[in-house]
Amino acid sequence: MKHDSELRDVKGHRLIVRYTPNERTNHWITAITFVLLALSGLAMFHPSMSWLYAIFGGGQWTRILHPFVGCVMFISFLILALRFWHHNYLDRNDIQWMKQMNDVLTNREDRLPEIGKYNAGQKLLFFVMVASLVLLLLSGIVIWRAYFAFYFPITLIRIASVVHAATAFVLIVSIIVHIYAALWVKGSIGAMTRGTVTYGWARKHHPRWFRDVIGK
Repeated sequence: MKHDSELRDVKGHRLIVRYTPNERTNHWITAITFVLLALSGLAMFHPSMSWLYAIFGGGQWTRILHPFVGCVMFISFLILALRFWHHNYLDRNDIQWMKQMNDVLTNREDRLPEIGKYNAGQKLLFFVMVASLVLLLLSGIVIWRAYFAFYFPITLIRIASVVHAATAFVLIVSIIVHIYAALWVKGSIGAMTRGTVTYGWARKHHPRWFRDVIGK
């Protein structure tokens, strides 16, 4: 196997490994289960979305599968969070990055503090997702009628239902932001499909992480 510094794309650009095959598999399992949960959750949320039941074989199968798929997503995301937790601590550069949001939105990256593997926006999104998944798991257990709901009073079940729906909304919006950001920064999606980025991309968008990798 070639060393990272010897990897090159078809145009001869030197490449750096940003995500390993295991990390990418972990990410895509989380992503696929999220899509399944969002669609099945919307189907159950409002009658106008009931046509989505057909994707899962009908209303009964949707209600059966939704919580089990949710458990798969939680476990997958938990592994993902543990993998990347140490990259997501906020530091002084992140605070300054947020103060210069105008430069962020206008792509004046040369004026921004040096970024590590993730910028402040990505880190905040990470912790929103952590909080959302925990709330969805806890509220989901309370309203999981087949196994747990009968252990809880009806008032708590109603509160958990509201929390579950509200948190799901926050998570869906967060993922939409995540996808938009990945499309906005050209090369980000390729990093999670191929696993590599060019030296130029790393130097421009994540200079501190670039130096750390090259130093290793």
